[in-house]
Parts: sequence; C-alpha cells; structure tokens
Amino acid sequence: MNKPIADKGDICPFHKKDVSKVCHTCPLFIRLTGTNKNTGNPIDNWGCSFAWLPILLIEATSETKMTSAAVNSFKNEMVGQNNILRLMKNE
Repeated sequence: MNKPIADKGDICPFHKKDVSKVCHTCPLFIRLTGTNKNTGNPIDNWGCSFAWLPILLIEATSETKMTSAAVNSFKNEMVGQNNILRLMKNE
C-alpha cells in the first residue's frame, strides 16, 4: 500500500520542507487504525508518528490504569480467599 501524500501547508521539522513533499517518503509517516474511545467511531488516518505520540501515550496510560485495577481486584480476591482458608484451618 502506498502512503498518501500529506496536506500542503505545514513544514516538516526534520526536513524543513512542506509536508506534502516529504511525508510520503518518510519512515515516520505511519498509519494509525483503531477506535476512538470517546465517540466509538473507527480511526484510520495517516500522520507523523511524532504527532501521534500524545494520543498514544494517553491510550497507554489508560490501559495501564485498567491493568492496575484488575491486578488490585485479583489481589483483594486472593486475600479474601486466604482469610477464609486461614479461618477454616484454625477451626
């Protein structure tokens, strides 16, 4: 699949040229696909990977929070089961 040509107007900070002249040849110009968590709409866009970084960092933080909550829930369940076993053992 060929990379699309970026819209004219912006200047690439790396190449110091109009993005429409350099982005389609740059390895940092990537395709991002997925789902917008706020709207549920599909995402399928091309852009500079450096421009995508804030969005990807926010997504990674969200996933880390969900993983942390799941681990904490699992820990609480295990503590509860261990308490039950300890009480059964002492009877």
